[in-house]
Amino acid sequence: MIELVLGGARSGKSRYAEKQAQETDKPVLYIATAEARDAEMQARIARHRQDRPGHWQTLEEPVALGQAIARHDNAEQCILVDCLTLWLSNILFDREGKLTESRLQQEKAELLAALSASNGDIILVSNEVGQGVVPIEKTTRRFVDEAGFLHQDIARISAKVTLICAGLPLSLKG
Repeated sequence: MIELVLGGARSGKSRYAEKQAQETDKPVLYIATAEARDAEMQARIARHRQDRPGHWQTLEEPVALGQAIARHDNAEQCILVDCLTLWLSNILFDREGKLTESRLQQEKAELLAALSASNGDIILVSNEVGQGVVPIEKTTRRFVDEAGFLHQDIARISAKVTLICAGLPLSLKG
């Protein structure tokens, strides 16, 4: 079963997804996509680590997410991915912030193939970034567009899609 969990910044989406993973009563593999590129992100990552149960296995994979899911997928565990928008940023932008589109279609295709072939429970967390104003900068507009297309593609193959707003889950599918 695939569940896509969407929400804005600080909406409670990660907390909700972690609760969903615990409720499967399966061992959890937490795939973290964030890269600690500055002190603020280092602090966010540390807080997320502290909030997770200590017995969960963690895999840090900032780019090859589809491969990681395909390699670890099985019916006896739950995979929790946090978060797809960070993963998308890692693919679209190199460390200097330059747009690198060349890998996007390949990595996205591998992710969608891994999800379509999955046997286990997979929960994917992502930021809903398309509900605000249209960004003025071209690169940011591209990111928002790609996030929206990614969410639509994953929602089509997900059994469940949940939007988190103010800590409250709103069922969109399933």
